[in-house]
Amino acid sequence: MSLLQAKNLHHSYGDHALLDGVNLTLEAGERVCLVGRNGSGKSTLLKILGGHVKVDDGDIIHSPELRIAELNQEVPQGFAGSVYDCVAQGIGELASVFTEWHHAAIEAATDPSALDRMQRYQDQIEANNAWTLETRISSTISRLSLNADQAFDDLSGGMKRRVLLGQALVAEPDLLLLDEPTNHLDIDSILWLENLLLGFNGTLIFITHDRSFLQRLATRIIDLDRGKLTSWPGDYHRYLEALAAQLETESRHNALFDKKLALEETWIRQGIKARRTRNEGRVRALEKMRLERSARRERSGTVKITTQQADASGKIVIEAENIDFGWDDKKIVQNFSCKIQRGEKIGILGPNGSGKSTLIQLLLGKLQPQSGWIKTGTRLEVAYFDQHREALDPQKSVRENLAAAGDQVTINGHSRHVVGYLKDFLFSEKTIHMPVKALSGGERNRLLLARLFTRSFNFLVMDEPTNDLDIETLELLEDLLVEYKGTLLLVSHDREFIDNTVSSTLVFEGPGVINEYVGGYQDWLRQRPSAETVAKKSPTRQPGAQPPAQKNSPQRANQGELRTLPGKIEKLEEKIEAFQQRFGVNDYYQQDPELIRVEQQQLQALEDKLASLYQRWEALEGE
Repeated sequence: MSLLQAKNLHHSYGDHALLDGVNLTLEAGERVCLVGRNGSGKSTLLKILGGHVKVDDGDIIHSPELRIAELNQEVPQGFAGSVYDCVAQGIGELASVFTEWHHAAIEAATDPSALDRMQRYQDQIEANNAWTLETRISSTISRLSLNADQAFDDLSGGMKRRVLLGQALVAEPDLLLLDEPTNHLDIDSILWLENLLLGFNGTLIFITHDRSFLQRLATRIIDLDRGKLTSWPGDYHRYLEALAAQLETESRHNALFDKKLALEETWIRQGIKARRTRNEGRVRALEKMRLERSARRERSGTVKITTQQADASGKIVIEAENIDFGWDDKKIVQNFSCKIQRGEKIGILGPNGSGKSTLIQLLLGKLQPQSGWIKTGTRLEVAYFDQHREALDPQKSVRENLAAAGDQVTINGHSRHVVGYLKDFLFSEKTIHMPVKALSGGERNRLLLARLFTRSFNFLVMDEPTNDLDIETLELLEDLLVEYKGTLLLVSHDREFIDNTVSSTLVFEGPGVINEYVGGYQDWLRQRPSAETVAKKSPTRQPGAQPPAQKNSPQRANQGELRTLPGKIEKLEEKIEAFQQRFGVNDYYQQDPELIRVEQQQLQALEDKLASLYQRWEALEGE
């Protein structure tokens, strides 16, 4: 017997049908991923299955004993309690008894007057024969590596989601509903969550934009598109292949239908002679075709993202030498050096709280290092995508956030109406006039991208741009970043997004320790040192030339050498670029490790030589 059945579900918001005759059957032990575009109704469907939203029509059928638990997309703010209190809420009616008993037990260790209160709660637990529930609470907290007595409100966003997951798991549910469980989690936490859910014995239905997470977990994919739900057994890659074939068939069918409809419309308008002899059955068939065409829901268009390319920056974008920075007693960056050159695409990886955003602030000059120096290049035009979306005013409308005054925005030198530009980012006429606070997380991210790309820039800094974006928009953003000719600095916990966009990574591998690796996340996994040597490894990125020391003018300047240096530098840069392009090929790191090591040594030698030539050139020009 099926675990749960949803039959002929209908649900609308206003005149927009989110669910239009949806059917779904869930079997025991399945791990089902629900996919679809932002706003298609995925979260609403989970809320319906969880019993929080009543459908306009249709039935949800399951056993009365079915235990359903869920992890919501939004983390509650201002919860006045400890980790233990929050997890214990998952057991239901006796939650308050256990939390009061737990706090009384802590107080009794130092205050004997709390013993009587503790005993009263113990009596209630024993009367309900419920000590197994306390064991379940404690073991869940231990399994999730949480501190039971830490205040919930003091935790990071990622740790709060871990606690809320504990609240869901402590109920030992038969069906677990997860809405974007990887949001705000770092890569280590995502991997931990993957392993935990792979061992979950119940049925799982989840929404995610993380394709690596989806590929590893899902045993079936269900796609909510234009109010209809389709089911695709197998993993994400098989789903993509099958979906592409279905959309091609649908497009071909619609084209044939439209052609036939156009012919019939021409026939009915042929004039008096045609109307005298027309077949009434054919007329009725035409009316039916018109109704069918008007009822067809077209698949919504794709986001149209284009960048406004500014003039090229200088060859060196940012140069840092032996910088240190920390907050209070916590070392964030220690003895870090780097040289970011024009056109590089660099990912930044590290656990939550390791200092990724702080490193960005240092490199952009918003924070000053406590030692060492940072030098920015010439002709830089910086665009910054902020993970907290602080650039948006939640009280103002979508339109006002994009263009505070006037109806036009300038894109690549051409004026465009604000409404038309926002439609490129899939905002409807109705949504354009809504306040930002009413938007979903994905819609806010799209608005921030729309605002960002009204500017010209040659240095793009993106801090967690993938949160809340649907997979299709995510892939379009990937394509744009691959084609982008400027310099990119990207912070993301999305492993596939990193793999598909960057040419090298800076990885936080210990307190203050930042190392560089060629390639993306998977390349780092292959190259990273063992845990024992991480702390000993010094930063691998060779620093650029230091600002030249002031020297007394020599008696003679070697003009001949000065004239030949630009040519030598240009040839070296061409060789280095050829190496970097070879390293960027997808299967490069599948070949002989010894060959890879030799070529990396050759590249290092070329970069060292280039740095010395630049230093010599600056010295000669100074003379």
